[in-house]
Formats: sequence, structure tokens, C-alpha cells
Amino acid sequence: MNALAQFLNYAGKVFHLPARLRGVRDRRPYARIPLNPVLLTLVLGVVMRVSSYLNLAAQTHRRRWRHLCGLKAPLTHHTLAYVTEHLNVPDLRHVLASVARTLKANKALESCKLNGLLFLSLDANEHFHSRHRCCPDCCQRHVEVTDAQGRKQRVIEYYHRYVVAQINGPKLNVVLDLEPIRPGEDECAAALRLLGRVRRVYGPRFVDAVTVDAWYAKGPFLRSVERLGWAWVVVLKREDMDVFGEAHRLSQDQPPGVAFEDTERQRTVQLWEVKDLDFSQEYGRKVRVVRSQEQWVQRRQWGRTIRHEPQTRRWVWAASAALDGYDARLIYRAGHRRWGIENKAFNELTQAYHLEHCYHHEPVSMLAQMFILMLGFVLFSAFVELHSKLVWLGKITAKTLAQQLDLALEADLPWEQWFACG
Repeated sequence: MNALAQFLNYAGKVFHLPARLRGVRDRRPYARIPLNPVLLTLVLGVVMRVSSYLNLAAQTHRRRWRHLCGLKAPLTHHTLAYVTEHLNVPDLRHVLASVARTLKANKALESCKLNGLLFLSLDANEHFHSRHRCCPDCCQRHVEVTDAQGRKQRVIEYYHRYVVAQINGPKLNVVLDLEPIRPGEDECAAALRLLGRVRRVYGPRFVDAVTVDAWYAKGPFLRSVERLGWAWVVVLKREDMDVFGEAHRLSQDQPPGVAFEDTERQRTVQLWEVKDLDFSQEYGRKVRVVRSQEQWVQRRQWGRTIRHEPQTRRWVWAASAALDGYDARLIYRAGHRRWGIENKAFNELTQAYHLEHCYHHEPVSMLAQMFILMLGFVLFSAFVELHSKLVWLGKITAKTLAQQLDLALEADLPWEQWFACG
């Protein structure tokens, strides 16, 4: 069985993908093309890492692609843009949620747990920016640019940002949901709206805690997270915060409470912790602060010269009282696990899945395409990490496997039967 046939069997058998996609609705008033073939085309386009609607429309000229997706004729990029404008986004969110629930039910998220706790990482990512094109949902900012004559001037830049909720692990990373940041809105407001929906869709016990960066180190936000029923870990970077200075003063002359070798990150780690500190007046509760000092040797190459340079990095995290019963190493690991949403999601999605490419600048279309992108990313990641033995053994990379999916479409197989059931 070739790679594409394996992927389709896996997606259909484990996640019931054909049936899930048939539940997605749209609001086209006089639809001439059935929705399901177009939706299959969009999802497979993400899995095969097609870069734009124009290139995806070119793929539909392949006879076997049309047989696989059930298309009667090739599509145009205008058709793909029009369909995504009218997609029902909550239905796409439901499909993504069903995939995440299936992964947890199948114990695929056990490797993502830290001391039995499942942490949800939150972060925002900029999807699109332009100084010429805008839509009603575009955020605005003033930037300074230099014109052809060397004069500096301030211009308006339009952009879209999304807050993403993801479960990070050593290998598997699962996006649960995302929320656009509205014009003039604070990132924390969009994040709270996202967390509230995650709790409604997945339930309060799907995850146990939330880990965020220093932007979310605000008392009202952290109190809201606790009201939702979750513990939290937040990075502290602002030295002007009283809790930051107090934790440093109380621990600077003390021996480290914990010292160990982090084999995963290849670093020597020392941890200090201070309990029962006042976080802020708005928060009004006691927190625990963990401070780390990490040392390692960085290998750098300059031409033919290889240097090994000692490196030292310090981090500070605050954690809610609900995590007081856990060792300081949990706070350290949870704090660093948050980087997975940038290193293993945003970075990979940008380089391999064209995250920052705007397929069609229309608010509903952009949000729908983002959910389709996350769905394809999670499906392919699960297929690679949980099913593909060649990747496990190190014989091929995920990029090579994605290329094999595209080449496998040319095999002489009855592709039109793959999505006929389920």
C-alpha cells in the first residue's frame, strides 16, 4: 500500500474523517459544486503542503486528484476563495475538536503529560500584514518606514493575529482551537474568549493547567484562568514587578533547592523557589516563584573553525497555588514546554505549511482556512508520529513523506472509492 493510501486509511479508520467532513455546512445560496469534494481538496492541499489556492486549483487538473475527491471538473482559485467565504466555521472547529478528543481517548496524549498533568499552551501569531490591503477585521498599527528619498515617515500597517491553544509534547503537538484578535482588542481578551470556548467544547478536565508567556502576566487574566478551573504557569520578565524583585532578593544568596542534568535539552540546571509571594494587587493571592540558571556548551562554526562557547541563561516563572504540591522541576518543565507552540507549531507551520500566506483576504475565508490548516497539520502529525514506521526508524523525514503522498497519487488505484463510505 502506498503512502497516500496509508494516510487515507488511517484518517478514515481512526478519526472517521469522511463522515466528519460531511458534517461541515456552508452558506452558499445557489451552490453548483457540492461542498464535500471542495473540502476534501482543501484538506489534502494542506497535507500535501500546497502553497496557495492558485496552486491547489492547478492540482485539480490531475485526473486522479479529481477521482479521489469526487470532482467532476477542475476548480479555479476563485471557486476555492468563494467556498471558504461561506463555510460554517463552528463546523470546522467541531471537526478539529473531534480529532483532538480521539487522540486523547486513544492515549496518544499521554507522552505530553508532565507528572500526570496536561498543560495547554497559549500564544499569539501574526498571520498577515500589509500596508495597502485591509478588511473590516484588520487590526492597525503605525510603523516607521523610509521612502526612496531616505525620509522617514509613519504609515498605517494592517494585520491579522490569532491566539492559538495547543497541547505540546516531545513529539506530538495538537492544536485545540484558535481565536482571532479583533481590531483594538487586547491579546488577553481574545485569549480568555478562546479559553472559555475550549472549556465549553472540551470540558473542564480535558487539560489540567495553562502555560503562557510574559505577556499574560496580569492579575485579571490569571484570576480568570483559575475561575475556569485550571492552574497556570507564567513567565516573568518584567524586572519592575514586585514579585520578580522579591523572588530574586530572597533567593540570590541561597543554595539551589534542586540541581540536575536536563538530558532532553542538554543543560545543567539549578532551581531556586520562593513560596507565598504576592503577585499583584489585581491578583490578590499568593503565588510560588521558581528561578532557574541553565548552563550548556554551544557549538558554533565560523568557516572551518569550530568553537565551543559556554552559555548561561536565567528564567523566572510564577505558578498558581494549585501547583504547590508539585516539585519545582514541574514548573521548570512546564515553563519551557510552552516554547513548543512556537518551535514545533508556528515555526513548522510557517516553513512547511505556508502559515503566513494569506490565501484569500476575507475574514471568514481566512479563519476557515486557518482551521483547515490546523486540521491538516494535526492529522499529518498524528500519522507521522503514531503510524509511520519509516519516520520512527529515521529512514525518511516528515517532509519526504509529504512528498511521497503527492507522488503516490499517480499510482493506479481506485481512488474514487476512498471517501465513498464512512
